Amino acid sequence: MRFPVNHALPLAALILLGAAGGAFAADRRQLPPDVPVTGPAADYPVVVGEPFTIGSTVWTPVDQLNYDAVGMAIAGEGAGVSGAHKTLPLPCYVEVTALDSGRTILVRLERRGPMTNDALVELSPDAIAQLGLPPGGRGSVRVRRVNPPEQERALLRRGGHAPDRMETPEGLLKVLRRKLAEQSPLLPPPSTPPTPPSLPAGEAASPLKPAPVKHEPVKPAPAMSKPAKTPTAKPPLAAPSVQPPKRPAPAEPKLPTKPTASSTAALKAPAPKPPVAKPQAAGPTATAAKGSFVVQVAAFSSEPSARKVAGQLGASVSQAGKFWRVRLGPYSNRAQAAQALEKAKGAGYRDARIQSAE
Repeated sequence: MRFPVNHALPLAALILLGAAGGAFAADRRQLPPDVPVTGPAADYPVVVGEPFTIGSTVWTPVDQLNYDAVGMAIAGEGAGVSGAHKTLPLPCYVEVTALDSGRTILVRLERRGPMTNDALVELSPDAIAQLGLPPGGRGSVRVRRVNPPEQERALLRRGGHAPDRMETPEGLLKVLRRKLAEQSPLLPPPSTPPTPPSLPAGEAASPLKPAPVKHEPVKPAPAMSKPAKTPTAKPPLAAPSVQPPKRPAPAEPKLPTKPTASSTAALKAPAPKPPVAKPQAAGPTATAAKGSFVVQVAAFSSEPSARKVAGQLGASVSQAGKFWRVRLGPYSNRAQAAQALEKAKGAGYRDARIQSAE
């Protein structure tokens, strides 16, 4: 016996399943909320921006990795330990040092500003308090771009405080204060961002000057050897005056030729006596003897690599066991060594340090 078949039922079932699937898909799209971005991706995208004008000065933002400048900090708005800068990319991280106390903190730059030409950076109230500047006041600072670890980046993004950095030594603070006094007010040329302190670069040129002085006294030596050759032709004329005595044997006439060699040596002897050569040779040794501090830039396992870096920085190379050390100095006090240390770190050698001269 055959039962009647309803052909409409399968079609109705398909329609019901399609509607239920669409509703489920719609609910699935609406349920999960947007997940906030965390980790290193929270600092991206990095925005540089277009040039802008404050008064008659044009400021051009630049992604400058080795940024290092001094100027005035002013209080502004913002949450957490944050700040505003005219030319550095946003966001980025900088170490801000108070030139009065040497205290250094980590700041996250999030805004463009300050919109005044005589200020280098604008700090939030929390950054002002951590740095120790007077609330609502101004202070001379140093701003240096850094790449901190992710733990410290996360602290600043959440509105917290990163640990204070090691305080800047007094010798370096004096250099930075002098640099600020020379460039104040901060008015750079159009389309040019503030430049790092140039004093270490001037300090780097001075060690190179004694090098040619050391080689100059060597050059007169060939000139002195030439006159010594001309008197050698004259002794044979004096030889006959010695030969007339009949007492000496025939072998004795050779003896006058030996005094001629001594006479030529006597002519050569005055060569090293010029008073000019002695002070030049004594100068570098005297200064080197007074130096009690050196800056060790780096240590290499190969001598050619050490020589290459030393040539770039005007440093010296010395061997210590299996390594070749590149050093600046020596310097008579720690303040001079601190300037050289800043130059080495500005060249990219962040592990450079001051040591006692051996």
